[in-house]
Amino acid sequence: MTTTTKTLAAGTVIPRPAKKQNDLNGIRLARERRTMTAMVRIFCRDKHGARAGLCCECEAFLAYADVRLERCRFGEAKPTCANCPVHCYQRERREQARDVMRYAGPRMLWEHPVMSLRHWLDGFRKAPQL
Repeated sequence: MTTTTKTLAAGTVIPRPAKKQNDLNGIRLARERRTMTAMVRIFCRDKHGARAGLCCECEAFLAYADVRLERCRFGEAKPTCANCPVHCYQRERREQARDVMRYAGPRMLWEHPVMSLRHWLDGFRKAPQL
């Protein structure tokens, strides 16, 4: 883990640890990332008409979601966001995620049935104690 520094007014430099970053290549977080990506693609395709890739708004949201996954305090033990005691999304982004999941969730059954089933099973995962 690298450190960042903070400089005080008097010129004193205080080292502090960098924010924890999770490896998105881990099994659980990679699956969560693929699921979120699939949901955003379905939402963007149907709501914004994007056929090749994502619109700018959805691309920005997905980048934000990736950052939140990288910094999730639970790491590989992460529960689904609906069962998480920590709300790490900003209020507007949380509402955007809710809209995406509300729309794309049922459609995931037809387009990605295995991914949908795994996400449903992950919903039974309990959040670790803080």
